[in-house]
Amino acid sequence: MDDSMTDAHGRRIDYLRISITDRCNLRCQYCMPAQGVPKLRHDEMLSYEELLRLIRLLVSMGISKIRITGGEPLVRKGVLYFCENVARIPGIQSVSLTTNGVLLEQFAEGLLRAGIQRINISLDSLDPRKFASITRRDCFDQVWRGILKASELGLSPVKLNAVVMRGVNDDEIEDLARLTFKDPFHVRFIELMPVNAEEADGLFMGSDEILGRLSAMGPLSPVNSSHSNGPARHYQFQGAAGKIGIISPISHHFCPACNRLRLTADGKLRTCLFAAHETDLGSTLREGASDAGILRTVREAILAKPEKHALALGGVRKCISRPMVAIGG
Repeated sequence: MDDSMTDAHGRRIDYLRISITDRCNLRCQYCMPAQGVPKLRHDEMLSYEELLRLIRLLVSMGISKIRITGGEPLVRKGVLYFCENVARIPGIQSVSLTTNGVLLEQFAEGLLRAGIQRINISLDSLDPRKFASITRRDCFDQVWRGILKASELGLSPVKLNAVVMRGVNDDEIEDLARLTFKDPFHVRFIELMPVNAEEADGLFMGSDEILGRLSAMGPLSPVNSSHSNGPARHYQFQGAAGKIGIISPISHHFCPACNRLRLTADGKLRTCLFAAHETDLGSTLREGASDAGILRTVREAILAKPEKHALALGGVRKCISRPMVAIGG
């Protein structure tokens, strides 16, 4: 990686999260309102060819790890074509995908053939009724079948992401953790990020409390993970097949080690999930910019990457009028 991918704070940037759509087939409470949010027009979203051009340029600068996100990426037509073409780009070491799991059962084999190496699946509850309440959709069984299919096919590790909400699903922390006892799942507990939902007050549970609950279950030791591109701290119960991840963007933020960029479906480059600024690579590309011009724009954005985010414990901050579903997490 050359110096063009080092920001003003000495962090080397090698990880790109790319949203291919702002559409989603769930309405999770912490992500968007029940009625949904205004959607991008199809002509506003970058084509796969435009996205691939930007990815190739970013890889030429030093990006080596790609995560494909949404919205829900599996709802976009041609997603397997896109995944396959991303995986073929020389210089990319890792291609993974984040999904809510609703369509995973039917797509799992295709994703594996397309070159997806790892998969993250949202799973905030093991109780079908509670799952339906959180997601506003009754599809737990579909999601669970998708999880089992992905594991059966050998997508590894299968990471299960649970956003912990006090009084909503915190009573399932132990049950979710027990999934790691027999199966090689990575169950990751994520602090609620109060970015869009004003009703988030009182729901936040910090990672220290979550970890205390887990430690009370039995011997839990810190471990390294060779499959981590992100901020999780990893633990493992004695004799367990899987691992536990703790992601604490609020109480123990990971900004000093942040190595990522985000690209939205309409081509906006975000150097921080919570930043108040975006760089419009989509318009730059469509206005006929040369590769060198796009690379200069990216370099300027990286140099302006903030040292840390502005979220404070207990505070609420909106992401410049974009809901989380439109950013890609």
